[in-house]
Amino acid sequence: MVLKIKTFANQKPCSFFKALGHPMITPKVDTLKKASLPPIYDPEGHLEDFLAMTNLGCPSKVYVQAVDALSPTTALITDVEQDKPQKLLILSFEPEKHLTQMGHLLIPSCEIQSLKELRLSEDMLTDHSTYLSDLNFSTNFAFFREEGGWHTRLKSANCWAKYGAKEVKLWALLFDEKGHKIAQWEEEVPPSVHSLVIDSRDVKKRFNLPDFTGQLFIHLTGTKGHSIVKYALDTFHDVGAMSATHDANAWPSHYFAGLPAPREGEKVILWLQNSHPFPVPAQEVTLNLMGDSHAIALDQDIPSFGTYELDVKKYFPKAQWPQQIELQAGHYFVRPRYEVVNTKGYRCMAHVNVERNDLKPDFKLKELKKVFGKGFVLPAPLLPTDSYLTSLLPTPMSRELKFMPLQALVYDKEGALKGKHAFGNLPRHHQQMLLVNDVAQLGQDYGHVELIYDFDVGDEADGWLHALFRYEHKTLAAQAETSFGSHIFNTAITYKNEPQSYKGPPPGLTTGLFLRTDDDIETFCHLVYPTSTAWHKTSDTQLILYSKEGSPLAEASLKIPQSGSRFWIYQETFSAIDREKARGGYVIIQDKTCRLFGYHGLRDKAGNFSLDHMFGF
Repeated sequence: MVLKIKTFANQKPCSFFKALGHPMITPKVDTLKKASLPPIYDPEGHLEDFLAMTNLGCPSKVYVQAVDALSPTTALITDVEQDKPQKLLILSFEPEKHLTQMGHLLIPSCEIQSLKELRLSEDMLTDHSTYLSDLNFSTNFAFFREEGGWHTRLKSANCWAKYGAKEVKLWALLFDEKGHKIAQWEEEVPPSVHSLVIDSRDVKKRFNLPDFTGQLFIHLTGTKGHSIVKYALDTFHDVGAMSATHDANAWPSHYFAGLPAPREGEKVILWLQNSHPFPVPAQEVTLNLMGDSHAIALDQDIPSFGTYELDVKKYFPKAQWPQQIELQAGHYFVRPRYEVVNTKGYRCMAHVNVERNDLKPDFKLKELKKVFGKGFVLPAPLLPTDSYLTSLLPTPMSRELKFMPLQALVYDKEGALKGKHAFGNLPRHHQQMLLVNDVAQLGQDYGHVELIYDFDVGDEADGWLHALFRYEHKTLAAQAETSFGSHIFNTAITYKNEPQSYKGPPPGLTTGLFLRTDDDIETFCHLVYPTSTAWHKTSDTQLILYSKEGSPLAEASLKIPQSGSRFWIYQETFSAIDREKARGGYVIIQDKTCRLFGYHGLRDKAGNFSLDHMFGF
């Protein structure tokens, strides 16, 4: 079964499910659910979402305003004059505007109810004029653990200050594994592009908490420009193991994919974290091997805001890497994390990706190759082949996709093509993993790999090309993995929303990436300059070091060759004096001439490392 809520409409986020599912109004919603349901007036089209989020039965009568919303189970609001209901529930957080239009049709004694009683307090609102404005729900969830020597650190910055935000405030709720609220706090955010850091060690000490593994709910008020809450998330252990992931999609998807099966002796844990104030019922969520119609249902409930540790081997005892698994999540979870515990006991965290059910193959992409060259490109680092193994696993990310015609191109850091690999026209259930080291040997140097469509062997492409990249040290236990999707890069022409832009319409031809830094552990960054068509011969890249207060302290520059890359280390790029001034700060990678793609990570003296792709502001 699918939780019938709208998360997006016309490419814009829907806020109704967030408004009813906000953990700070859960007691109010529980009170509403105890009352009998009167006739409903649904002028804004929220009925299905309302019933899904409250699990209430169908009302005796539903009135609508729009004639095109009329159905066998609804009536026009003008009928209320003859029906004369004694009670009426208006499905709106702002009922006054609707009462102005139709209130005179009601009998004087009619008792009016609405969702106004379920509103957040005024001090938690950004846009006081429109309650369901997405700016009022700049929220997100984060995996958060402080247990068994493992710690978690969330790091971001007040990017809304760039849009003129002056009074940003952070509200936070921490839930344990059972979904119990164990900590709640709020803090003012300075009116600059100030660092935002939440460390599990500090939270545990501040609230005198026992060990926990759960999720952190964060809500930013006073935001401007957009409602997206982005962050980098580091998990690390006292003995040196570390991993990196990043913000989850802030909306719960119907499907996810790209969950790897374990290798012999490995363990893969899928962390399912309920994003709603009601349980996920047993049998509601299912998993299946990619391309296999046989689905296995999750056999237990997950409590509201609770966390469930799913061992993939329990459900798929015979599945092995490079097989991959789909998750029919039913809109219950924002993008789940997973952990791979390798044969040497090293744990690395990554995430599954949204698998779209609204995307069909675009056969025009083959024809557009004439003008877009490589077209959609998915770039990822190739670490020094003497020391690391780099693996690439294509992952289908559309329910409609049956085949994927693909090839991989391998470049050295100067942009020279060192090798190609033809995957062929991969079927949906394929098990083809590429060890990139087999295509090119770079010794102690580095480069990058690009996954692109190969229209010589097939024409089924949708522009939603994804892959999982795994990095393993050859002699140490250390391992990392990350996954992402493709884009059209660095061309002046556009197709639909590509080349994608963080600000405004396409084409996106500039770079603004956020690099979280660690004051005590080596921070590295791998920047790739991918191009779909010929572009500038070199980038003009600025690395700007900021204090935690958001003040620029120092600057360095890079020239990255077209189709090349640069691996640079924070501690070697900026002086010890500047790094000391910037403790708790960050770096912004800026380029006004081209769009770069970036990966970041940490590496300690023992060789343990993390790696994940970066995000832009």
